[in-house]
Parts: sequence; structure tokens; C-alpha cells
Amino acid sequence: MIGLKGTLNVIDNSGAIIAECIRVMNGARFARAGDEIVCVVKRARPINPSIVGTQAATQKVKKGDVRHALVVRTKKEMTRPDGRTIRFDDNACILLNQKKEPLGTRILGVVAAELRTKNWMKAVSLAPRIV
Repeated sequence: MIGLKGTLNVIDNSGAIIAECIRVMNGARFARAGDEIVCVVKRARPINPSIVGTQAATQKVKKGDVRHALVVRTKKEMTRPDGRTIRFDDNACILLNQKKEPLGTRILGVVAAELRTKNWMKAVSLAPRIV
């Protein structure tokens, strides 16, 4: 359950490290895995002006940027339809662009299977493991 001012780890290669939730987009009070939020980037990898080329292009965000994000893991346990519960060690998200596609080209870490049921197929295909 991600509420207002909740912090999340950003697990894609967009350049952000930590994000803070400022709005839940589904109209609910809290966001769960598979929900979209609006967040502000609190910590990002530094952009070195002397680097020209592909490495500089991978840093797509900087500190203070406001972006849409997709919640992929939550510490609060979730109950699956078959009765099992699952809980992750941290809250994590990936950043989205204007077309609601992942901003990064890689996802680093596992994602919840609820993304598949909520039709986030691009994020599911980039993830190395779905739990």
C-alpha cells in the first residue's frame, strides 16, 4: 500500500534511484502492485557533463522531476485469488513516459504477477522474473 509521501525504490535504468509518491491515479487512497502513481524523483544518478554518448543518454531523469510511475512491488502483503499471500522486502516502481510505457529499457529485480492481470505487458516482458 503506497500512500501520499510514500518512498519507493526505482528499479529501472532511467537514472532515478528513489521516488516519492505525490498522487495515486486510480482514485483510491492507496496504490498496490500494478497501480499507477505520480511521483517526484528524490535521488538520481548524477549526470556527468563530460560524458558524451550512450551513457549520458541513459540518464533520462534528474532530481526534482515529476513523473508517472508503475508500482511493481509492495511491502504490504497481497492476497492472490487462490488464497496465497505474497509480500516483498521493499516498495518499488518503474517510471513511465507520456504513452504509459516504461521509461527505462531494463528492469532490475523481480515484479509481482499482478502486473500481468492488470495488462502491463511491456513491463512484464522487461522483467527478469515474475513472482
